[in-house]
This record gives sequence, structure tokens and C-alpha cells, in this order.
Amino acid sequence: MPASPSTARAINDRLALRLLQQEGPLTAGQLKQLTGLSRPTVADLVERLTVSGLITVVGESGEQRRGPNARLYGIVADRAHLAALDVRTDSVAVTVCDLIGRELAAESVPIGPGTGTGPAVEQAVTLVERAAKEAGAEELHTVGIGAPGLIDPVTGELRGTTGLPEWHRRLVAALQERLPRARVIVENETNLAALAEQRDGAARGRDTFVLLWLGHGAGAAVVLDGVLRHGASGGTGEIGFLPVPGTGGLPSATDCTGGFHSLAGSAAVAELAARFGLSAAPAGREPAAAELVRGAVRGDAPRAAEFLDALADRVTLAAASVVAVLDPGCVVLGGEIGRVGGDALAARVARRVARMSPLPTEVRASTLGGGAVLRGALLTARDRAQEILFAPPGPPAHPRRTPGPTAPAHPR
Repeated sequence: MPASPSTARAINDRLALRLLQQEGPLTAGQLKQLTGLSRPTVADLVERLTVSGLITVVGESGEQRRGPNARLYGIVADRAHLAALDVRTDSVAVTVCDLIGRELAAESVPIGPGTGTGPAVEQAVTLVERAAKEAGAEELHTVGIGAPGLIDPVTGELRGTTGLPEWHRRLVAALQERLPRARVIVENETNLAALAEQRDGAARGRDTFVLLWLGHGAGAAVVLDGVLRHGASGGTGEIGFLPVPGTGGLPSATDCTGGFHSLAGSAAVAELAARFGLSAAPAGREPAAAELVRGAVRGDAPRAAEFLDALADRVTLAAASVVAVLDPGCVVLGGEIGRVGGDALAARVARRVARMSPLPTEVRASTLGGGAVLRGALLTARDRAQEILFAPPGPPAHPRRTPGPTAPAHPR
């Protein structure tokens, strides 16, 4: 059954907007060429999108740079302002961008362990409001939040989790109350990191891969056939709880001590480094272990290579496990530790996985590291905003997060 005229117009409009998002400003002729639509159809959609305030003339192209055919059309970037948050156990970072993803303001604030729930929430919300004001945004259209912990696959809400501060859960409600017109989307931080690595980082071009997050804690995100997997209860990626040899115990349902977290979390990596004579001071928001691994890659200590070998032995326990179960073909070592470990750590893990598994598997180092969470939150917010703004008239989209995958519940 052919599409109705209104449906066809909506499809054409969204196609043109996506091209303008991906390619940047285009002339009507370029839109015609890229969409395959007729000249009158392109002329109609350009007029329609201009009247609706979604696109505008941003310049001219061509040798003579004059006349209607030379007009370059681009998305109206300030049609919507977006915020992305990276919520850690001890800090919050926020960036505010326009509709095409251009950063307009960035802020961060530490939140000490002794800070009460109310003051912590107020600090975080005030941070977002201050960043929005600095960006010149009268209001925020969509807010994407990356946080450690489990996300309910039905409601999209952050669950209460042992080991995470209560202010994490209160923050979402507080933001929705103070920004009533904004769509607030919450996603597990490791899943957002995987999205960012797939779009802009080490997993670019891969529709099946596993991201191993190596930061303050250990986690994973699973992408199969282009889809982030979340599991029946929203717990796909709870690899910190994976029972592994060498921990001296077993994890419990409420404590990942004794699981892979006890081998690859920041504290465990720092302890391992000390055995090989490496030491370093904490570096900003990075876990101290990241600086230790960076120093080992540089060869700062006589036994640096031995330390990297020992660390690779530990990481391989998780990598080989996911390869055996999922056969992803690609494992990305993400988080701050995965990024600074770089090719030196990835190559060591790849060799060990090859010895342990008959399944061909690439092991790649993250190119985004800890910044992947904020990048993933922004991409998620931008996708949702465009989905709403570029949609044909109809019932409004639900402002909350659609069910998506989650990963480890312990702090990272």
C-alpha cells in the first residue's frame, strides 16, 4: 500500500534533515542528488522546513556564489538546547550544546562523600542551570544523563543500588521538577560509552562488539547486531560480579567483592602496580590507576612491562569469558584505564584471548576513555531531540527514556 501524501512528506523531511545533520549545510541541488527526489519535491520540502523554523539559509556555494541554486541550507542550531551529564559517585560534569552538537558551555563539580543527599542534589541541579545560563539557553529541550547503576527496563528509572549514593536517584526527579519542559533521559554510563565508541571511537563501523569498562570499577556493554542489549531485568554487563579465579572469594548478590571487580577495579589495579614498583598521584577526575597504567606504558619503572602483562592476564579473564559466550568479534577496552593502556594493553589481551579461544577476536583500545560517557549522553539527548523536532505531527513523544540496556551497578 503506497504511503499517503502526508506520510511521504514526513519521510522526505526527515531524510533531508538527517542528511543536513550528517553532511552539514547543503544546497537544494545537493539534497536532490543525495535523496534521489525530484526537484519540485525538494523545493517543497525546503520551503516547508524553512517555514517550520528547522532550517535556514546559512551561506552560498558555487563559483559565482549567487542566486537561489547557490543557497546553502543548514539546521537551525539554536532551535533546541541540550544538556549531557556524567554522574559519578563523587562528581558531576555537564555540557550544554545546540541541536547540531556544538558545545556552548561545560561545567563540573566535585561532590564529597560526606555531602548530604539534599545538598548534593542542589549542587548538581545548580550546576546544570548555571551551564545552561552560560550557554545562553532560555530552556533545555532534552537532558541526557549517564550514571552508574541499574536502569529499570520498563520505567527507565534509576534503581536504588547498594554502594551508590542516594542523591543519584533524587537527582533525576529534581531535574525534572526544576526543568519541567525538558525531556530527561537516564542511561547506564557504560552503555553510553559504548554508543559513543560506536559512533565516534574505537568501535566505529562495528555492529557487534563488547565494551569492557575499566575505570573506578569494571563493567561491560554488549552490542549485538547493532542493538544494545539490556537483559530481562536491565542487568546485561554486570561483569564486575563475574566469578573469576584469583580473588580469594566469590561475589554476592549485593557485593561484587570477589568478582572481576576485585581484579580490575581501580583500587585493585593500583595495588597490583605497587607490587611492581609503580606509584603515581591521582590525576583529576581519572582514577589513580589510570596514571599508573599511563606510566607503565611509558616505561617509567623497571618492571613496567611485567605489570602490564599481569594486568592483561586479569583483563583477559573477562574478555575471554564474553568472547566464549557472545562471539562478538571485537572487544573494546574502555574507560580511563582502557584508553591510557592503549595498544600496549590491547595487544597483550588480544594475544591471550587468541590462546584461550578459537573465535577470532579483535581487541581495541578506547579512543574516548572516560569522556565517552558524556559524549554518549549528548548523542542520546540529540537523537531524542531530533526524533521529536523532526517528527511529523501526531501524539507527543514520551519525555522519558525508552527501555535500553544497562551495565554494572557498582561505582566507576
